[in-house]
Amino acid sequence: MNSKAKIKLVVSLAIAVYSLVGCGQRSSQNSSTQSGNQTAGNNGRTENLKNKISTGERLLLNKNSNKHKIAAAEAYAYSDYNRAISEWENSLKQQRNDPESLIYLNNARIGTNPSHTIAVPIPIDAEINVAKEILRGAAQAQYEINRNGGIKGTPLKLAIANDRNNPDTAKALATLFSQNSEILGIVGHFSSNVTLEAAQVYQNKGLVVVSPTSSTTALSNVGSYVFRTVSSDCFAGSALAEYMVEQIGVKQAAVVYNSASSYSASIRDVFENSLDKNGGAVVAEFNFNQPNFDIANVLATAKAKNAQAIALFPNSSGQNASEALDKTLLIATLNQGELFLLGGDSLYKPRVLQLGQQNVVDLVVSVPGQISSQNSQFIDTAKELWGGRVNWRTSLSYDATVALAKVIEIDPTRTGVRQALLAPEFTAQGASKPIEFLPTGDRAGEVELVRVAKGNSSGFGYDFVPIPNDSNSAANTCN
Repeated sequence: MNSKAKIKLVVSLAIAVYSLVGCGQRSSQNSSTQSGNQTAGNNGRTENLKNKISTGERLLLNKNSNKHKIAAAEAYAYSDYNRAISEWENSLKQQRNDPESLIYLNNARIGTNPSHTIAVPIPIDAEINVAKEILRGAAQAQYEINRNGGIKGTPLKLAIANDRNNPDTAKALATLFSQNSEILGIVGHFSSNVTLEAAQVYQNKGLVVVSPTSSTTALSNVGSYVFRTVSSDCFAGSALAEYMVEQIGVKQAAVVYNSASSYSASIRDVFENSLDKNGGAVVAEFNFNQPNFDIANVLATAKAKNAQAIALFPNSSGQNASEALDKTLLIATLNQGELFLLGGDSLYKPRVLQLGQQNVVDLVVSVPGQISSQNSQFIDTAKELWGGRVNWRTSLSYDATVALAKVIEIDPTRTGVRQALLAPEFTAQGASKPIEFLPTGDRAGEVELVRVAKGNSSGFGYDFVPIPNDSNSAANTCN
């Protein structure tokens, strides 16, 4: 058997193994996509959409719910707020790190009193762990704000929505949110593709949306009602290219990406342009979205074209996200440490550590600069609420909620919220540093590089460890 045949055999066996490990997750995602399409097919009927939104009257994260959580939702639905409070407090004693219960508990404590409302659409069906991470940040901000007297004495209420990470569902929800005058702002959505679609609605309807996770550069051009607390791909792609040339000391790279993903295409473009400006070059490209994509040929072609590193940019979400991530991990496995591995924040997932193991050691990933710089107060409250430290998605959804609360305090109208966020003097204290926005709605900030190393924090034997890096040239390029 020749070497190429051996590689194809290894790929076939590995695909089978990864498919078995991820089949449950993939099944759930496919189901959610089909359900999302059904919603779109029904033109986003109001009643169907209302079942995807809750302030406490129904459970959206209902898998493995304890009896107290179920009873609390029933009580809230009947406006029995005292019983709902008691049941959610008991629920949190059993499931301490459940953000949905904490949000509904905070809402129940408001009862029928006046409040300011922010909606938080999350990808429950498609990315359950990400959905919880985003909710924890919003829940922590709400908890702190209301504990400290609310927004000029008025408490903050959060409405959770399940957008299924589906563009059509997200647009329908955006329309429904826009029709509800009580909602003053949106914290969401998760993926770049979904946020881009929904953002058009928010812009047209005049409702501010602040995404904590959508990093595509295309979002900068949507309009004046669209903001984000995550740094754009301009920062991430530039930082990776600069690190590759200046720190690793190599100049030729191959790129693997998905042309169907706004995030993936965006960071690919920035990486290639930045690499060129720094004296390097992309010598080979491979597109997950091409029908002839062949894992067995990626490394062989990259090496034949003298690539010294591979930049891996799989889509972070969508119908084929799990498949793209599995193929990325197979590339890392076949690489056997020969070429340097780089990646965007779509690789900052426990699954990469769980399945990648030794094969992804020294993989360098660019993430928003929120990991090592979280302030002590934020960390202490996170430990109090969730039992430990949290990741960048939680930090940035916290920042998005805090930013909206800050401008609601200045002017609790939709137009006032937009104007206050765009004001040059606007600033609010975030999880790690002040929150400030550029005229484009982008976060004025930078990214952090992490690498995979052996460790015990994740529970998989490997961790993402921050790389000390004093260079701020990527920030200077993009701000």
